[in-house]
Amino acid sequence: MTHLTGDEPVPPDPERVDPAVLTALLRRHGWQRRGGAPGRYGRWTPPGDGGGTSLLLPETRARGGRPPHYADYADLLGEALTALARSSAPSAREVLRALTVPGDAIRWTRDVPGSGPGVPWATSDQLRSAARAMLLAGARAALRPAAYFGERHGPQAAAFLDSVLVGPGGSALGGDLLTAYTPVPEGRPTATTLLRALQATRDAVDYQRATGGLDAFDAAVGLGVSHELARSLVKLVRGTEGVSVELDWWPAAGPPEGFAARPDPVEFSPGDLPALEAAGARYRDREPSVPVRLTGTVVRMRRPAPSGGGTVRLRVLAGADVRQVRVRLDEEAYRIAVHAHLVGLPVRISGRLESRGGFRRLAEPGVVTPVDVDEAERDRLLKSLHGGVDTFEDACGTDDD
Repeated sequence: MTHLTGDEPVPPDPERVDPAVLTALLRRHGWQRRGGAPGRYGRWTPPGDGGGTSLLLPETRARGGRPPHYADYADLLGEALTALARSSAPSAREVLRALTVPGDAIRWTRDVPGSGPGVPWATSDQLRSAARAMLLAGARAALRPAAYFGERHGPQAAAFLDSVLVGPGGSALGGDLLTAYTPVPEGRPTATTLLRALQATRDAVDYQRATGGLDAFDAAVGLGVSHELARSLVKLVRGTEGVSVELDWWPAAGPPEGFAARPDPVEFSPGDLPALEAAGARYRDREPSVPVRLTGTVVRMRRPAPSGGGTVRLRVLAGADVRQVRVRLDEEAYRIAVHAHLVGLPVRISGRLESRGGFRRLAEPGVVTPVDVDEAERDRLLKSLHGGVDTFEDACGTDDD
């Protein structure tokens, strides 16, 4: 590994650089593509004037020891890295530093039958979708384990996913591959939680297949196993002859305490599907409702008649790790919610957040109370509200979830 030291950043070895990772880093730091030949190379410029820097970056990486389909691939990549090292753009050094230390690598490998040297487009999409769902499940469990998350911790998990880089992937003979790099140290809680949860899932599946019981899945919740993780594994395994999930720690940081330097891959097969499906249903059905006291802005209202009670949707500001909830109100509470919406005030309400439907419904609601805020905060809330609801008629539209 080449280290960046002093004021003269040294470009890494082109043979060790994946253009897909470099492209993701350039985008993260505000660089923009300014043309190029699709499938071959793109021209990238930094934000602002960038001191005249322009990178000609190849888009195709050699695989399996075979050279790419154009001869100047290595030259283009080497010249792009050299130009990045010489650039006066402030973000260039950060891109090089992140490129040199991409983070912990999570690698998914699927054994896809009858695919030959490649895999169908839908199969590749299925892998990416399953891997994304698995990372989200790990990020949520790292915050607080639960059997079923629904909408809880959604924004935090999505924010974590924005920091993940997708690296080498594609297809090999009879297989489907994907690699993601999670940042270190910020992503370590998610990476370690996910590895521990996958190992616990493997143990629980083995116990179920040996005894027929699902009890081991109950104990595994504390280790990060959840409905969402089980569901991502079902999606990952279905249609394959087997899958493997492997984690390689970032060499510069070494393994976390209590973990092997080279963890064994965790493998699943189609024979595990009945246990995974049963566990996912068990987690969903057994997660209890949660008592909460929410503060939120009213973003949608509906009632079937000009008088009587109705249903409102709240954008949650505080009190629960969900983005929006629906609540059915009586006539007086509904009237208070409508008036709060019209004047741009949030409301406060207590109740039980139901797991059924993904923790998006508030049952047994208490009194609806408008929350006093200062003028600046009221203006901010009104602008935020108008960003999603243009008119009062829009706010009173149908409330389908």
